[in-house]
Amino acid sequence: MDSLISLAERRLLTPGGLSASDLDRVFSQLMGPSIDAADLYFQHSRSESWVLEEGIVKDGSHSIEQGVGVRAISGEKTGFSYSDEIVLPQLLEASRAARAIAQGGAGAGKPLSLATGRGLYPAIDPVESLPNEDKIALLREVDAYARSRDPRVTQVVVSLAATMDTILVAGSDGTLAADVRPLVRLNVQVIAEQNGRREQGHAGGGGRYGYRELIENGRAHAFAAEAVRQALVNLEAVDAPAGSMSVVLGPGWPGILLHEAIGHGLEGDFNRKGSSAFAGRIGQRVAAEGVTVVDDGTLPGRRGSLSIDDEGTPTECTTLIENGILKGYMQDKLNARLMGVKPTGNGRRESFAQLPMPRMTNTYMLAGDRDPEEILRSVKRGLYAVNFGGGQVDITNGKFVFSASEAYLIEDGKITRPVKGATLVGSGPDVLTRVSMIGNDLALDEGVGVCGKDGQSVPVGVGQPTLRVDGMTVGGTAA
Repeated sequence: MDSLISLAERRLLTPGGLSASDLDRVFSQLMGPSIDAADLYFQHSRSESWVLEEGIVKDGSHSIEQGVGVRAISGEKTGFSYSDEIVLPQLLEASRAARAIAQGGAGAGKPLSLATGRGLYPAIDPVESLPNEDKIALLREVDAYARSRDPRVTQVVVSLAATMDTILVAGSDGTLAADVRPLVRLNVQVIAEQNGRREQGHAGGGGRYGYRELIENGRAHAFAAEAVRQALVNLEAVDAPAGSMSVVLGPGWPGILLHEAIGHGLEGDFNRKGSSAFAGRIGQRVAAEGVTVVDDGTLPGRRGSLSIDDEGTPTECTTLIENGILKGYMQDKLNARLMGVKPTGNGRRESFAQLPMPRMTNTYMLAGDRDPEEILRSVKRGLYAVNFGGGQVDITNGKFVFSASEAYLIEDGKITRPVKGATLVGSGPDVLTRVSMIGNDLALDEGVGVCGKDGQSVPVGVGQPTLRVDGMTVGGTAA
């Protein structure tokens, strides 16, 4: 962590003539009798993206952004200001503005001391991890491979992206922490046509490492093959049935339903304000026996993982629901203090220009003891949903609507025809009580999740084993 602090200081403070000792002067202006807490969040972000469509690189971008966010907190009231210039006059001006919004005063915070987090990923710049000509060659190679899989493939879009974030967090509670966060992602989207019908498939993945780790072991080709497979399956799909039925959710990415339907409802701010369907229910049964859900920011190299959160708190594995009983919420420092609990390392923000709030990292359900084949055999008539597209949720009641991008009929315990147009409708708290079988095949997604909240987007991970959910409402297109 000490070397990360030094690296972050060189990248963020030194160019503007600043040092860590200057931060004490800023805090002396920020703090006061009526200010409960304050922090500074410095960020340098370098990113690139490449898009190949119709065999041509149609989009390529490279950007560098940097700045500092200044926050002062008084009770539930927050003053916030930011600057894209990291120099002392701008820092002092931003601190005056933040304190004026929160309330006045004069004083100082605690002396800064190093916070330590786990080293979950290498402190590298993934943009530099592969020469540009190799990136373009990779895009073309994946495009050609996808087209070679089947003559019905008519369109392919391949995208490649990388970001390196360097952050430095200083807090009035004495926190001084830094992190260097690589992130890469490869996406493949395919359109296939047959007899005038067009269907699409998509696949991809990534994580906190360099490009070479992303494409090793034939992973890039595997994404292309998966996108083609989905598109061809959808060409054969029939209209989905509608009604109440048993639904089997596949492992891995279908955990996005868990993320949306209950994950947001377990974030600290919604529960402190009483607006979540789970507010005030700690210690109560909220799910069927066997259902254990965690948020784990400590998984090495995963897309949603962080060595420290955006307030400098080391991440952890937080048990949210254990064997059906609600155990806790995901917390940032503000909501944890107001609720009288400890922060869990879930304070996240999209950039220095925005406030942190409680957010998920990698949220998943733990495995059970049932064989996935046994789960499928147990369903006489139902739906097997293995991939999802978009969805919406209302956290006040947990009601959600999700569209399945790949699903199949289950008839007499066997997977039969693929279906299109299936939507899952329900309430997160209600669905949790309807889980009747939990598979032993826990899987995490490939690393493509993006979570939105209050206009901010952050990378996340999801996962689950195969699940049987009974009496679920399916919206379909079959007459």
